[in-house]
Amino acid sequence: MKTDYVDVYFIHNPEEQLLFTEKEKFYDKLRECFGVLEAKVKEGKLRFYGLATWHGFRIPRGARQHLDLAEILEIAKEVGGEGHHFRVVQLPYNLGMHEAFSLKNQRIDGIEVSTLEACSRLGIYVYTSASLYQGNVIGRVPQQLKERFGLESDVLVALQFVRSTPGVGTALVGMSRPEHLEENLKIEEVEPLGEEEFLSLFK
Repeated sequence: MKTDYVDVYFIHNPEEQLLFTEKEKFYDKLRECFGVLEAKVKEGKLRFYGLATWHGFRIPRGARQHLDLAEILEIAKEVGGEGHHFRVVQLPYNLGMHEAFSLKNQRIDGIEVSTLEACSRLGIYVYTSASLYQGNVIGRVPQQLKERFGLESDVLVALQFVRSTPGVGTALVGMSRPEHLEENLKIEEVEPLGEEEFLSLFK
């Protein structure tokens, strides 16, 4: 990689292990992984680490693959102390998969909150993936929604939705051709929605 250190290392789709193992064994494996990653931080080869998920943070509590952010954070504290380096999560979020914002599936201090709100409260930075719903938004954004956003492009509406969501830090977008990049960058010319305006989309 021709670099002295990595900024962020993601453990990829850890919730898949929950299909084959019980929660306590899963946590033991996670604890072991966190130990290795904290050691890499001490070696100067890594700055932060986190979880990159698909199902874990956007399904209901009680589902087999559900990930409890507060419990995982406690494991990070067990391994790395209060100065642990578990600081980031990644999860899909888009017009068709908005559970990270709309589903209250995390419990913080006895209160049910969404994953995005839980991350905000716990100081976890959020990367979202699949901003364009893996291309499925193209040709499917209702005209009424385009009018609400003041945009005609399905792609730009989708990007504006994600980047305007409270709690989203970085929105990842797949691009296979230069013209995709050029179209996506047009969203920089538009201000994100204000929080009240964004919340009105869900009313």
